[in-house]
Amino acid sequence: MKWRDWAATQLDEIRAAGRYRRPRDLDAAGVVGTLDGRTVVSFASNDYLGLTQHPAVLAAAKAAVDRWGTGSGAARLIVGSRPVHSELEADLASWKGTEACVLFATGFAANLGVLTTFAGPGTLVLSDELNHASIIDGCRLARAEVHVYGHADAEHVRSLLAGHGGPAVVVSDVVFSMDGDVAPVAALAEACAERGALLVLDEAHTVLGPDTGGLPGEVVRVGTLSKTLGALGGFACADGPLVELLVNRARSYIFTTASSPPDAAAARAALAVLRSTEGDDLRRTLRRHVDALRPGHPSPVVPVLVGDEQAAVTASDALLERGILVPAIRPPTVAPGTSRLRVALSAAHTDEQVAALITGLEECVPGWRG
Repeated sequence: MKWRDWAATQLDEIRAAGRYRRPRDLDAAGVVGTLDGRTVVSFASNDYLGLTQHPAVLAAAKAAVDRWGTGSGAARLIVGSRPVHSELEADLASWKGTEACVLFATGFAANLGVLTTFAGPGTLVLSDELNHASIIDGCRLARAEVHVYGHADAEHVRSLLAGHGGPAVVVSDVVFSMDGDVAPVAALAEACAERGALLVLDEAHTVLGPDTGGLPGEVVRVGTLSKTLGALGGFACADGPLVELLVNRARSYIFTTASSPPDAAAARAALAVLRSTEGDDLRRTLRRHVDALRPGHPSPVVPVLVGDEQAAVTASDALLERGILVPAIRPPTVAPGTSRLRVALSAAHTDEQVAALITGLEECVPGWRG
């Protein structure tokens, strides 16, 4: 067998299923750019507050390039750690109200590191059925006993914990990336505290809440720098000993080159904006955009369910013809029969752009509000 031939056969199967995908280069700095020669407004980015283009964030990244260069050159525990990494960790711990924080190269690496460190043989891991792929892969790599619980079902978690006498970890997204709904974090924390289980919360999409500070029990709060903070990287915030153990055990931290100084500096500047009155204004703008599309929805991720895969692709293509970029999400990312348009809103969008999106949805997806 030649691997080239095997790969070609696999690709033929993907094409036959109508699920072949390839990257498309969007030439954009912000929400407006050019795709395949057409000017489009993107509603596909996770740059929720538009901080990738903020002057202070850009200035911090440029200053970091001048001081440290474009890369760290090694893992943190070798010679890759720069002052900006430690400063960012301190800022993130302050923001989250925890004793300590550790940076990872990506949010995906953070989930892998956390789950493989705290879960292993003899540990029960309970994972929400709609958790992100990084959590799923972290559970697999942990070599623990894994049970998937019903989506956002804290009572299911409580019943599974009641039947287990050993160490346990419960892991959940806080805001789910494809539906934009919210986990019952308070109820999960109570269930974990009752049984001494560790609660791991992935807060990647929690720009509009909920606030997960002050929960009972022991909690590890995982986040990303690449969405709300407009940079690149991941982190885990927790009690000091838990973070120290991650530094000494998490393979995705120990054996990975440190995040680039410009990314760390950009994230630090973005966090300063986020915690200022300007950040409050940006969140209010984002909240207004979400309410224009779906009043009361808890996050900037707004799914427009279509159902059929081809119908979702057709609707996405029709919007693109109108200069509106909204991706079709279909299996295997979501379950069969639940294909959708995934709208991601940003404070960088104007009211006029959001109004154009709503008009486009009304024309291309009849009954989309239902």
